[in-house]
Amino acid sequence: MKVATLKDGTRDGRLVVVSKDLTRYTDASFLAPTLQAALDDWSRVAPHLAALAESLEHGAVPAERFHEHDAMSPLPRAYQWADGSAYVNHVELVRKARGAEMPGSFWEDPLMYQGGSDSFLGPRDPIAVADEAYGIDMEGEVAVVVDDVPMGASADEARDAIRLIMLVNDVSLRGLIPAELGKGFGFFQSKPSSAFSPVAVTPDEMGEAWDGGRVHLPLWVDYNGKPFGRANAGIDMTFDFPTLIAHAAKTRPLCAGSIIGSGTVSNKLDGGPGKPLDAGGAGYSCIAEIRMIETIEGGSPKTDFMRFGDTVRIEMKDGNGHSIFGAIEQEVQKYEKGA
Repeated sequence: MKVATLKDGTRDGRLVVVSKDLTRYTDASFLAPTLQAALDDWSRVAPHLAALAESLEHGAVPAERFHEHDAMSPLPRAYQWADGSAYVNHVELVRKARGAEMPGSFWEDPLMYQGGSDSFLGPRDPIAVADEAYGIDMEGEVAVVVDDVPMGASADEARDAIRLIMLVNDVSLRGLIPAELGKGFGFFQSKPSSAFSPVAVTPDEMGEAWDGGRVHLPLWVDYNGKPFGRANAGIDMTFDFPTLIAHAAKTRPLCAGSIIGSGTVSNKLDGGPGKPLDAGGAGYSCIAEIRMIETIEGGSPKTDFMRFGDTVRIEMKDGNGHSIFGAIEQEVQKYEKGA
């Protein structure tokens, strides 16, 4: 099934069930007012949501037109947002761009940071930034939402706790990252609010594209209306979602509604760094990667980071070309205090 949170003037929105083709929705707030409330009581609520979804497909319940711009992120705020770097190719390239060596342990032990989860952006909300000099970048990712996960959970236990799958734009301010990481205390100012896809889907909705740990489909990233990335999320993912979840739960339990991100989807090409789409590669899910490739090939980057007025669209389509999660579509705007 597919679920979404519609804007209703409150912080946490209203829970709805969305049709498989993303054209219609029906109210689900009588079962649980919000998605977080549903996740808090998933074993009881989920069967009722699934039955409602089935009724929606058969036209047996009242329905209204679903407009993606009316959607908040499925979880407008969450108790936990932990983002991994499962595509180690991306980690390697970005560290090279900063002039930092990558320890061999990064291929065996996942990187993960704890992001801000109190103010997620809606999928069509603008990316408001005070200064272009911050180095504005998008990062196309996949994420899962989990049920309660006990501390010390195994990968199998972690896999069983996955409830929903979403897409992410994990906005990064590249110009602030080096100095911030140089302090030795991790990301904070360089990681503003992230945005998630209009709908979240249960793993069974993915069919054969979901193998229990990875989504084997291309992530479509368009930049200023032009194709920028088509990297396959199931390829070159060194650490699958169960591994990432178990890593996050090593020393603490995760509560229902915690979100675990994959990190920027990134593919190699013939064992080496990726290439742009027009050069026969899978392109990129962030600007930092193409800048690194340009540096490797020409000594310096040519592609600028995002500027005010630039747009990004992030989407994933099934084998028939139909959108699965709806699209994250955002414009970079200058932040004006009090606006």
